[in-house]
Amino acid sequence: MWHSVAGFFYCALIAMNNKRNLYQDFEHPFAQFIRIIGKGKNGARSLTFEEAYQAFSMILNDEVLDVQLGAFLMLLRVKEESVDELTGFVKATKDQLKFEPMHVDLDWSSYAGKRKHFPWFILSALTLAKHGYKIVMHGASGHTINRVYTEQVLEFLGYPICQNQNDVQTQLQQSNFAYLPLHVISPILSELIALRNVMGLRSPIHTLARLINPFDAKATMQAIFHPAYRSSHQQAAFQLGYQNSAVIKGEGGEFERNPDAKTLICGIKNGELYEHELPKLTDSRSPTEEELDLNIFKAVWQGQAQHEYGEIAVIETMGIALYTMQVCDSFEKSMLKAKELWETRR
Repeated sequence: MWHSVAGFFYCALIAMNNKRNLYQDFEHPFAQFIRIIGKGKNGARSLTFEEAYQAFSMILNDEVLDVQLGAFLMLLRVKEESVDELTGFVKATKDQLKFEPMHVDLDWSSYAGKRKHFPWFILSALTLAKHGYKIVMHGASGHTINRVYTEQVLEFLGYPICQNQNDVQTQLQQSNFAYLPLHVISPILSELIALRNVMGLRSPIHTLARLINPFDAKATMQAIFHPAYRSSHQQAAFQLGYQNSAVIKGEGGEFERNPDAKTLICGIKNGELYEHELPKLTDSRSPTEEELDLNIFKAVWQGQAQHEYGEIAVIETMGIALYTMQVCDSFEKSMLKAKELWETRR
């Protein structure tokens, strides 16, 4: 057994060295992109859209050495990706997807996981689905330790996890809601986002994955954790041609309205950019959960328990979704309708 394992690693090392040796006499084609963003404080610049598209296409096609990939992702992380770079990365990804567009009202990205509060946004999405709105949620799990992820919560509630486009179509027909893991959308992106625990840092993959919108839904929603990314998400969605979109600094990094703070929405409505700030709703900071006991979460969903903070978060988050989908023409009307939908969810 030991000899076979040792032999495997020996062969892998030889293959890696041979691959590197190919570029001793001439430059690897991906090197130009590392040089552009890494040429020092005065010489570096951001990639153009075309350069970003070409660079990420090479990554998706496995035409990049591991050492190049690590350098590229971390250089981008240090400088923070530009709107053109982000747009180019997303467009390269979308152009390689094998999915066919389908009727989806709202694309809801979920990549952060929750740590301090229950994932109330999930109940917002499921309530909308119960009232006939077709929601596709996509995300990744396990890339950051000590968090509860959407996939495990949905399984706890009895919702299936889709493994292909046919599953998505079936779930939309049966329940108006479908969850698709990132590894189904793109195995390579899933591997890259999992590097979070290897690098100790997030990478641009966490940003671009939120913007994929694999089925070209009529409206999209993304949450960010760092406020600086709010505008870049909005601008990238605009450049990608998304007509209706909303970006917020969500609780824990998920698209969930935090009642304890003001919420600035950077959105797109009918192809026009807008900003709107929702006021703080509580007098003091709400206590965090001692543990995320999903039995409590499920009891609230089934109407067997109440949770003041959680139900405000559910309704307010749902209100933003209703406005983004253009169900209502004002946030005031959206919040009233959201309250009605929550109270009649059963």
